[in-house]
Amino acid sequence: MQILIQSKKENLEKQFLILEQEKNKIKNTEEKIIYDNYINYLKRINSANKSSSKNFYIIIHQKGEFIKNIPNYNLEKIIFENLNEKYFKIKETLSRCGNLIFEINKKETIDILYSFFNYRKNSMK
Repeated sequence: MQILIQSKKENLEKQFLILEQEKNKIKNTEEKIIYDNYINYLKRINSANKSSSKNFYIIIHQKGEFIKNIPNYNLEKIIFENLNEKYFKIKETLSRCGNLIFEINKKETIDILYSFFNYRKNSMK
C-alpha cells in the first residue's frame, strides 16, 4: 500500500474579489475594518505561497508471486478477493473518520500519476 499526497498551490484572487464586493455592501465601518484585516491576512498567506490544497490517494497493489504455488486456486480470483477486502477495510476506516472517499477510473489514475511525476516540468511552464 502506498499513500500519495498531491499539493496544489491555490490562486485566491477570485475569492479576494468576492470578499471586496461583500465588503463594499457593508455600511458599518467596524465591519469593513474586519473585512480589510481578513482580506490582508489572506493576501499575506497567499503571497507566501502557503495557501494550497492537498489530495491524498491510497494506492493498493498486490504481488501474486507468493500465491502462485497454492494448488487448486485461481490466482486472479485470490488477488481480486484480497484487494477487495483491503479496499473495503480502508474505505470503512477512513469513512468513520469523516473523510470523503471517491473511486477513480483508470484515466483519472493515469492523469494523477502523470501530474505527480511531472510536477516540476508542469510547474515551470
